[in-house]
Amino acid sequence: MKLLKDILYKVRIEQVVGSTNTAVEQLTFDSRAVTAFTAFVATRGTQVDGHAFIDKAVAAGAVAVICETLPAELKDGIVYVRVPDAAEALGLMADNFHDQPSRKLKLIGITGTNGKTSTATLLFRLFRSLGYKCGLISTVEIRIGQRTIPSTHTTPDAVRLNALLAEMVAEKVTHCFMEVSSHSVVQQRIAGLHFAGAVFTNITHDHLDYHGTFDAYIKAKKGFFDVLPSSAFALVNADDVHSAVMVQNTRATKRSFAVKGMADHRARIVENQLTGLHLNIDGHDLYARLIGEFNASNLVAVYAVAVLLGEPVMNVLTALSDLEPPRGRFQIVRSSTGIIGIVDYAHTPDALKNVLSTINEVCGEHEQVITVIGCGGDRDRAKRPVMARIAVELSAQVVLTSDNPRSEDPMAILNEMRTGIAPGDVPRTWVNPDRREAIRQAVGMARPGDVVLLAGKGHETYQEVQGVKHPFDDVAVLKETLELLHK
Repeated sequence: MKLLKDILYKVRIEQVVGSTNTAVEQLTFDSRAVTAFTAFVATRGTQVDGHAFIDKAVAAGAVAVICETLPAELKDGIVYVRVPDAAEALGLMADNFHDQPSRKLKLIGITGTNGKTSTATLLFRLFRSLGYKCGLISTVEIRIGQRTIPSTHTTPDAVRLNALLAEMVAEKVTHCFMEVSSHSVVQQRIAGLHFAGAVFTNITHDHLDYHGTFDAYIKAKKGFFDVLPSSAFALVNADDVHSAVMVQNTRATKRSFAVKGMADHRARIVENQLTGLHLNIDGHDLYARLIGEFNASNLVAVYAVAVLLGEPVMNVLTALSDLEPPRGRFQIVRSSTGIIGIVDYAHTPDALKNVLSTINEVCGEHEQVITVIGCGGDRDRAKRPVMARIAVELSAQVVLTSDNPRSEDPMAILNEMRTGIAPGDVPRTWVNPDRREAIRQAVGMARPGDVVLLAGKGHETYQEVQGVKHPFDDVAVLKETLELLHK
């Protein structure tokens, strides 16, 4: 149990009604989770305004209400605290409620359109192999040492996030690597957290359905670096033209990495094959199991973080050589017939282009690439024709199919994708809204040596249709199809 005044530390306060000496046992922004001795924070979301549930929270046992606008009727015995930004207040309060856990370990945040999950996961695996007890907060999973917790968001809400960090501290975790989404920055989910370092991978067309414009998206990413302390490092991808913008106002120590250009830490690709990468990083040879230029960028970023955290260079390089890609990130599925399957989470134009370019680089001139691709429903519609165009331009055959249509009509999404296909490429493009059948169709067209790419879903094990998540695993379906059609 804590006093309200203690968990309000550093919160900007405009008005207080009642005594902040009130004891609090729980902090929440969800009125359905309120019990006795709860402090309820009324945040304004994109769909729901917590202010509408203040009375419900009080009736359920809330002893304190933190809000931007006081309700018309103030209940006796309830403490009301008016703040200019309830989301920011929630982050700071969650940090205080859990005794500022991010200051008791080394917290590294990774942001960018593509590469967040791979970089965070590789860092987790690298530092674990170096002998540390580590934590991971990613799109795919949450890890506390050896324990795995299912992940529901790229970056959890502030209350959940601080609770997870507190668990890590209790279990003596020394390093935590977490993805920082643009949504989480704008929604103040990381408010109050103390980062030891931050990584910027890249920024390309994505999430404009939420941010509205590309400039707003850039500003959201930049907001993460703006709040870094002077004790932290800010590591950016010098190959991305927006890297300088990211760190122009940061107090953190600026460092860079690159594959194409000059940087503080540079990787040069010596050889790129389906068996892995041969890199030269800062003058040292590295043979890695990962494939492609985008993974070369991820690897040099991971290397740079480790070096910035004081790890010996040769120890880092040795550990990097043993790392494998995260699930659903350029995951190779081989069959006895010689057909190669690849499952990748590529769901943005840039990510899809990177994956297909890599496949084409390592394929022989007689092998064809067959791509199965869709676009999610209730998401950025502008990228749909772009995704289809990239797939057709870099593949021999393309099957357009469903990818979490959510509340939208799958065929409506596919028709929008088709608008990006030139008339001359239509004969090489197939439309099949049934994802399982689309995979079967693509595998059926493949010959030994060909590559079948399933793009978009990666690690996901479901298809979301009309609010219902149906079990569906691209890797499992691909393996099953290869066995059935090519025995």
